[in-house]
Amino acid sequence: MVDVAVLGATGYTGMELIRLLHGHPEVRLSFLSSESSAGLSLAQVHPQFLKLVEQVLQPLEVEAIPETVKLVFCALPHGSSAKVVPALLSRSLRVVDLSADFRLKDASLYDRWYNRSCPAPELLPEAVYGLPELYAGPIAAARLVANPGCFPTSVLLALAPLARAGLVDWETVIIDSKTGVSGAGRSPKQEFHFPECTENFKAYRVARHQHTPEMEQELSRLAGEQVRVTFTPHLAPMSRGILSTIYLKLKPRERRSLEELYALYREFYRSCPFIRLLPEQQLPETRRVRCSNYCDLSLRLDERTGRIIVLSAIDNLTKGASGQAIQNMNIMLGFPETMGLNFSSGL
Repeated sequence: MVDVAVLGATGYTGMELIRLLHGHPEVRLSFLSSESSAGLSLAQVHPQFLKLVEQVLQPLEVEAIPETVKLVFCALPHGSSAKVVPALLSRSLRVVDLSADFRLKDASLYDRWYNRSCPAPELLPEAVYGLPELYAGPIAAARLVANPGCFPTSVLLALAPLARAGLVDWETVIIDSKTGVSGAGRSPKQEFHFPECTENFKAYRVARHQHTPEMEQELSRLAGEQVRVTFTPHLAPMSRGILSTIYLKLKPRERRSLEELYALYREFYRSCPFIRLLPEQQLPETRRVRCSNYCDLSLRLDERTGRIIVLSAIDNLTKGASGQAIQNMNIMLGFPETMGLNFSSGL
């Protein structure tokens, strides 16, 4: 049994981590922190944990983390993780960070996309980008894993086989994504109140969403060339889930049939337990992956326009955040990758 800690236990990703870790057969929750609710039990703050997880929430003090803890999940706001991660690493703790603080390799991008300087630039070269389907080897040896963002997870898994094969004409790529309201976090904001969101559908942060450079960084790495994409997120009136629809053309003289594209994806993801390439007659739906760690993929070929359409569905809080963090933990600690995560969605 391995002892783990969750910093930021009362936010949506922290809650999801605890929900999943409570059922994990090889880990024990030994330290839960919350700056807003320190001194209360988790069940007092979130009654769904009554008789399940009733530990008292602690202030975020690195020195208070028990010596028995081997791995720490940082489910803290952007900019906050980097303030504590160096101290965690100095104690020889391994870290899975769910913020954006270590995802980008170019420190200058934080000023442009997050409106703040890079909080810990010295750790960026060491941080491993935590997309298990692509980087399981480096993740296994890492001290610090930067858990991907939810939108990039849905997009990168949809495009990785085409990017690695060098088939994409990147000038043609348009990414259209829809997300549930939980993606905005638990802190109250007027634009995410129920009357503002229900029976409404809108785009936001058009041409300036902070996940854009993360997508471009990893797609460039896969493709072996500089990649730029057009990404537009939309807020849908649902609590959780992401559906990404991606439009693109292949490079000249790289024409492929739909059957060849499916064969490419099947081969690329043949050993990835959480990728479900749907039968050709099916399309991804957010309800089919709700509360699960699966990513459902499908492809279509528009013969009339020559465009390929790739569709991807994930749960933004599970595969897009906490479930993927536990998948990374399993790889880091030598557990089966699916341990504690091998379940489907409900209705």
